[in-house]
Amino acid sequence: MAARSKARKRAFQILFEADQRGASVRSVLADWVRHSRSDDRQPPVNEYTMQLVEGYAEHVARIDDLIATYAVDWDLDRMPVADRNIVRLGAYELIWEDGTPDAVAIDEAVQLAKEFSTDDSPAFVNGLLGRFKELKPSLRRDER
Repeated sequence: MAARSKARKRAFQILFEADQRGASVRSVLADWVRHSRSDDRQPPVNEYTMQLVEGYAEHVARIDDLIATYAVDWDLDRMPVADRNIVRLGAYELIWEDGTPDAVAIDEAVQLAKEFSTDDSPAFVNGLLGRFKELKPSLRRDER
C-alpha cells in the first residue's frame, strides 16, 4: 500500500475513533502520536496523516454543513459512522488539499468505503464527493 494511502487510512481511523468516543480529532491524534512514540509495536503517525487530521479539524463545521446540505435523504447523525468519516476526510482532501488531484481524493475515499463500510457505501461516497468536485470552486469561494 502506498504511503499516502496508509496515511489516509490512519486519518480515517482517527476521525472514526474521535466520532465514536465523542472526542476531538486533535486529542485522538495526540493520543495516537503519543502511543506510537512510547510503543515500538505501534506504527508512527506520519506527516500526511497529521496534515489531513489537522486540516479536517480546521474546517470541521464547514465540512459537516456541506455534507448535511448535499447528502440527499441522509441526516448526518443517521449516516453510518464509517461513511460519515470517510466523506469528511474525502471532502477535506478534495476541497482544501491542492496537492492531491481531485480524482485521487475521490478514488481513495471510495477505496476506504469498500474496505470499511457497506456494499452501498462506495457509490454513496463517490456520488457525494463527485458533487463536491463539481461545486469545488464555489465551495472554496463561499468560505472566504
